[in-house]
This record gives sequence, C-alpha cells and structure tokens, in this order.
Amino acid sequence: MREQNYKNHRKFYPPHHFIYLPLLIVLEIYGIYKIWNDMENQLIWILFSIVIFLLFYLAFMTRQHYALGLQNRMVMLEFKQRYFEIFGQRSDEVADKLKFDQIAALRFAYDDEFKELLYKALHENISGDEIKRSIKNWRADHQRI
Repeated sequence: MREQNYKNHRKFYPPHHFIYLPLLIVLEIYGIYKIWNDMENQLIWILFSIVIFLLFYLAFMTRQHYALGLQNRMVMLEFKQRYFEIFGQRSDEVADKLKFDQIAALRFAYDDEFKELLYKALHENISGDEIKRSIKNWRADHQRI
C-alpha cells in the first residue's frame, strides 16, 4: 500500500469482498430471475433464493461482528495505553466522555496532533470524521482489517 491517508485508509479482504460476496449476489439475482421465469420450479427457486440470502447475511454479519468487536476492544486499549504514555495518568474518565468514533479517529494522529484533537473532541465534540479530516500528518494503521 502506498502511504496511508484519509482517502485510502480502508482495507478489503479480496476473497471475501471481491469473490465470495459478489458470487452470492449473482446467485441471488439469478435465483430471483428464475422465480419469475421458471414457473414449474418456482418454489425451488424461492427456497434457493432464501438460502443464498441467508448465506450472504450470515457471512457478512459474522465476519463483521467478530472482527469489528475484537478490533474495537483493541482500539480502546491502544487509546488508553497511549493516553497513559502521553499524560502519565489513567484515561477512564476521558474515555467515558468520548464516543468510539472519536477514539478510533484519534489513533491516526501523531502525539502532537493527538493532544490538540483530543482537546477539541472533549470540548467542541467534533466527530470522528472531523478528527480524521483535521489530521495534517497521518499516522498509518496497517493492522486494522
């Protein structure tokens, strides 16, 4: 990946995003098409379409649920560790005042901008997206999936 910034910081898993899920979408479209064009087997195509939809939904939600849940915990722990390293005190009260999107956005800022953006997040309640857009020197996170 070239240098990471606001415009390219999202990451995809090609087998999942570009093969498995598109294949399920194509099969779902085909199944819906066949419902209307194969009246003899309409019930089979309805069941086929329902099964494909459920596979799509299950694949999408399971992957998202486990990966994001774990990563969100890691982001919180990283924030607390970083806050302690910078300020020398626990961050529990500060973390409770912030929304998760703000905490997640702060990880892209280096320490000097972190302090300034943390202040703005606490006192001006700027959103996570506003924090990301305000970062002048982007600190890449190549680990997040």
